[in-house]
Parts: sequence; structure tokens; C-alpha cells
Amino acid sequence: MADSTATQPRTQAEVEKTKPGTLTTKEGLTTIADVVVQKIAGLAAREVPGVYALGGGAARAFSALRERIPGASASAGQGVSVEVGEKQAAVDLQVVVDYGASIADVSRAIRRDVITGVEHMTGLEVVEVNIAVSDLHLPEDDEEAPADSGRVQ
Repeated sequence: MADSTATQPRTQAEVEKTKPGTLTTKEGLTTIADVVVQKIAGLAAREVPGVYALGGGAARAFSALRERIPGASASAGQGVSVEVGEKQAAVDLQVVVDYGASIADVSRAIRRDVITGVEHMTGLEVVEVNIAVSDLHLPEDDEEAPADSGRVQ
């Protein structure tokens, strides 16, 4: 006997559940780990002009040490924390801004790029992007360390 539901029109709720980007459908559930959203947000934020780095002082120092180890690299999720639900995500970023950049403009660009990246790649709705500017990068911070003192190391 044929299934009578196959010929009936689907309800609006059923249509909504099968739209592209929706993570729960009648065919199954897609779950996205927090670390995936964390990396997407971190990479998107780093691409914004005026963003020098992500993370607080200790996290950046640890990352600098890690970069000196052959084969190791900085974490894409450094300075990013996320909360991921079934349909929504919230992102918190700790940012170091370049001196001279407008913090308000950089923050707007970060929010736009993080929301666009996360929503496009995951289908999750980003409900908030909180930004904490933890430091300001000054041009003289890039200067070489003082010359060797002549001491044997």
C-alpha cells in the first residue's frame, strides 16, 4: 500500500526544516563542534585590516613560543571563545588593534566578517559577537630586540 503522506503537500514547518543551511532535517541532524566555529571566527577576524592579533598577553606569548617549534603553528582559535547551540552561536573575541586604526571601524568590520563567515560556512545564526580590545599594537613593538650584550648564552 502506498504511503498517504507522500502525496500530501508539506507544511511550512517541514519546508523550513529542509532549507539549505538548516542543520536539522527529517533526514538527520548535523552537529558542529565549538572548535569549528571558533576557528572560522578567528580566521575571519584576523583578516580584518587593523587587527594585529587575537588573544590576551599570555595567550600571545604562548603562541609566540609555539611558533618557534618546527612544524608547530599558532592556533586559529586563539583569543576566541564560542557558545554553539543547535541553531545559533555566540562569539567572544579578545583583540589587539594596530595603533592608528579606528577601534569602532575595526570592531564593525570584525562583526560583519565573523557573522558572514560563520553563518555561510555553518548555517548557524550568529546572535552576538562581543569584542574586547585587550591591547594596542605600537609600531615600535616590532623593532628588533636590543643588540647582544656580549654574554655567552
